[in-house]
Formats: sequence, structure tokens, C-alpha cells
Amino acid sequence: MITRNTIGSPVADLRDGPYGSYDKTGSAARPPYGTGSLGIEVADGSQAGSDPREKVDFGNEVDFYGDSVLSLQNVGFRVFQTHENVLAGGPDNLPNIRFEIDPNLTSNPTNYSTLVWVPAAVPLTSENQWSGYIDATQNGYWYLTGAAGGATNCSSSLPHCNWAQIKSALDDPGSSGRPTILSAAVGKGRDSAWVGAVDGLRINRTIYDFEADGVNARRVN
Repeated sequence: MITRNTIGSPVADLRDGPYGSYDKTGSAARPPYGTGSLGIEVADGSQAGSDPREKVDFGNEVDFYGDSVLSLQNVGFRVFQTHENVLAGGPDNLPNIRFEIDPNLTSNPTNYSTLVWVPAAVPLTSENQWSGYIDATQNGYWYLTGAAGGATNCSSSLPHCNWAQIKSALDDPGSSGRPTILSAAVGKGRDSAWVGAVDGLRINRTIYDFEADGVNARRVN
């Protein structure tokens, strides 16, 4: 867990499972890699004494530091979505992928923003089981937090940006520096309650397999 990006008392824990409900069979009924995953739980503040709208990030603040944002070519994951999560926040109530970055924009001198991917809703037929690979370069939308979002017209407000649009907005030839990554994470919050899991996080040619005893890096052939 990235402690400074955690609010309330959520859970982001390497675990075994989960497995699909009683009526699920085949590959979608078990974790896509190995036997484990990253379990995530966040509350929405409706329980007495809980922090209003929890937030959690689970990621890496070392290995991606200084990498080029524009060199990101492949990003995505697999998710275990439940019907209860849909009831709590709608069909697009899902975790995000978040890159803290230095956008290095000429039009805005800020040296910090978070590049966020929001996946599209998982189909009803894929609830209570593991999804297939969700390609963040083709699915859902991306935005930038803070002043960089306004400067690029890729904020959390409508209209949203797709992958090609946000990479183009960050490709600022007039800047003295290029956009660089500070950290990479899977996160959830601050919105609706969610209990589920993520596995097979892909960043470029590496797939990160979350297991109860650690994270295994798998090279994409």
C-alpha cells in the first residue's frame, strides 16, 4: 500500500483467490495467473464511525520512477467484479490504474499530476467471476488531476479523453522536459464501496501477477 495515498481504513492485500460463484466454471472461475490476486476493499462512509469515502493505492514508488510517460504502450488488468459492487455504485464501479507523473507542460508549470484510467463497465455476464484482459489503451477513459487536467482538456469532467488523446496532450514539444512517471498503482476510491480483486496488471511488456506471497513479474512473449 502507498501509505500517503491511503484514506480511512481500506484493505489492499495480496491473497489467495477469489474464485467464481457456485455457477461459474472454466478459466473465469479462478485467478488468471497462479492462485492469488490483489484483494481490495473500500467503504463509502455509510457505516457508523467509518471515514467518509475511503481511498487506497497499491503500487510501486521505485521501479517506474523517471520512466517516460510517452513510452507507455500497453496498460491494463483483469478484475473480479461482483453484483454487489454494481448495486453499490453502478456498472462502472471499478478500480483504477493510476500513474503519478511530472507532466512537464509548457502551459502549466506544475510538476505533479495523477494520470488516471477509469475502465468501462464490466458486462453483466462477467459479474461474480474474473474478467478477461481489459486493455486500458482501448477501454474506458483517462484524465489528469489538478491543473494539468485543465491545461490539457483531459480532466475528470466531461468530455473525457481516450488514450491517444491524453498521450497527445502530454506530448509537449515546447517543454524543456518530457512527462515522467513518479509511481504506478492500482487504486480505488473516493466514491462507492467496492470489494473485489485485481490480477495481471500489465505495464508495457511486463505482467504483474499478484500472489499471496508476493508479486511475480511475467514477461510478455
